[in-house]
Amino acid sequence: MDFTPTAEQDAARELAARIFGDLSTPERLAGLGGGTDAELWKALGDAGLAGAVEETGLLGLVLMLEEQGRTTAQVPFAASCVFGLLAVAAHGTQEQRERLLPGFRDGSAVAAGAFPARTGIMVAAADTTGRARLSGAVPWVPWLRDATHVLVAVREHPGSGKVVHSLWMVKAADVRCEPVELTAPWSAGRLVLDGAPAERIGGPGAYGDVLAAARTAFAGLQAGVCAGSLHRAVAYTNEREQFGRPLAAKQGVQLRAAEAHMDVEAIRVTAYEAAWRRDEGLAYDGHALTAAWWACEAGRRVVHTGQHLHGGMGADLEHPVHRHFLWGRQLDGLFGAAPEILAELGDVIAAGGEVA
Repeated sequence: MDFTPTAEQDAARELAARIFGDLSTPERLAGLGGGTDAELWKALGDAGLAGAVEETGLLGLVLMLEEQGRTTAQVPFAASCVFGLLAVAAHGTQEQRERLLPGFRDGSAVAAGAFPARTGIMVAAADTTGRARLSGAVPWVPWLRDATHVLVAVREHPGSGKVVHSLWMVKAADVRCEPVELTAPWSAGRLVLDGAPAERIGGPGAYGDVLAAARTAFAGLQAGVCAGSLHRAVAYTNEREQFGRPLAAKQGVQLRAAEAHMDVEAIRVTAYEAAWRRDEGLAYDGHALTAAWWACEAGRRVVHTGQHLHGGMGADLEHPVHRHFLWGRQLDGLFGAAPEILAELGDVIAAGGEVA
């Protein structure tokens, strides 16, 4: 394994860091409320960063999402890249790629993902061309209010009794979105499908690959969120004095920060490994689950530490560190709670799957 970024991946990460750092400042974020930063989204599209994911791979996306997480930038970058660009590029037909990818590349189209698969969605009138109509509802979908397309994961039970997962792309114009407020300000909505026309994306293996890619990508985002929280805590405890000495001089503070640092590194390295394996065409389901578990367990610890080390300031809802806390808790369990993920990982190991 070699996680050394390529020149293209390094360039994409540096450009992402500059754009996120310049535009996603605490002052701008305070003025956005729960909405998406349209100016930032346009800047990312103009810079070609979404389209660059086709060249930099999932590892390149993870590197860029770390930079987004450090600033808690309010744009649907992770969702659109995973559920739009990567899903269609890997599993779409030639016609679907030609029709859908240009919009996902330049940001004029935005994808949201109704994941993981649920049993409440009904597929009706499926035909031989891969088109059908969907009915049902999903309680909340991150970034749905911004989406032009939604990738819907469906858990089906055919006559044989075997569970089948399928992916369907629907246009946002053909569904109903009821605004929902989440812990993090992700422009979420309740997805209501009432006979919405849909097209199938990929075959039987598409769902597992897209879910694993999503878990890996959002683990990278969590690594950035946690790194940003810890960075703020370290800066605060070095500046804040108590009895004439910085808080950072206290052994208890140092130990808490050191433990958080190790947690951040664990999230980062497991996300890197899972992403690298996907880019190399290797099995990575178990590795994606490992990254997701660390993002849940360690991510929750780190953002709590970030607030705790701020003392009374950490309880201020307007303080920038509170945004990291909200994002970290939202990412904790986004694609399954830690015990669920651990159970899935156990199934992979029992089936003889390779896990780091």
